[in-house]
Amino acid sequence: MRLGVLDVGSNTVHLLVVDAHRGAQPTPQHSDKHELRLAEQLDAHGRITQRGSDNLVRAVIEARRQAKALECDDMLAFATSAVRDARNSSQVLERVALETGVDLQVLSGEDEARLTFLAVRRWLGWSAGNLICLDIGGGSLELAAGPDEDPIVAVSLPLGAARLTRDRLDGDPPPKSDVAALREYVDAQLRAPARRLLAAGTPDRVVATSKTFRTLARLAGAAPSSAGPRARRLLNRTGLAQVTAFVSRMTAADLAELDGVSVGRAHQTLAGAIVAAAAMDALGIEVLELCPWALREGVILRRLDWLSQP
Repeated sequence: MRLGVLDVGSNTVHLLVVDAHRGAQPTPQHSDKHELRLAEQLDAHGRITQRGSDNLVRAVIEARRQAKALECDDMLAFATSAVRDARNSSQVLERVALETGVDLQVLSGEDEARLTFLAVRRWLGWSAGNLICLDIGGGSLELAAGPDEDPIVAVSLPLGAARLTRDRLDGDPPPKSDVAALREYVDAQLRAPARRLLAAGTPDRVVATSKTFRTLARLAGAAPSSAGPRARRLLNRTGLAQVTAFVSRMTAADLAELDGVSVGRAHQTLAGAIVAAAAMDALGIEVLELCPWALREGVILRRLDWLSQP
């Protein structure tokens, strides 16, 4: 069957179309992104602005048009932290449904962590053993751990790169005092969750997903995207420390000139690096392995599992 997956995230609205059936790897047929940066389109009261809502409606209408043109059997549409945490979330969702005919399902942070973990497990297989999975999004950080397809521990924290840049870093580049304060804040947020993850068992593999981790790994010397999804990509703590040091001194415009850094997310790179480093330190990890599958693939896999049930 042909499935469309519409992911309304904190940075982008991403339509992924795949051909898929139970027991086979989903095969991508089409990918289209609209960079809305919803996490940054909030007013002083934490509400998505009129402009943000207008842009979201237009993006969803276009995604539905593309899904229809590509003859999708179904479109799975979901929203994550930017919509979930907005004070006017219900009003925005009602407007989207009314004007586009698309019912956006809001995933909880724990569901995000669980579905991402499922995707990583399926990509790596059972030989990966006990897993810890990390995913830095625009609005939140998801962490999960366990030996099976459903994690023993699944946690979501408000430590997304866009959120922290918006709320805790001021300036381009920000002053050292802001950087130090942000690291202290992130460390404090991670202490208890890290203990829970490690209590699930000593990890055999520690795996990271998301655009933020791919960017950091590329800046640290990992293979470019042109090498394909099966190229082995690692991010070690020493390399991350070097990346953090130099991005903390660069403007967003200069960062956007570097290979692997997108223009729309360049200003979030430093916050992402701080969260990644703090997470690795809290978990006592020296090396992360990157996985190309993440939340969207997890949603697809879960849907296929449901369809196969008698």
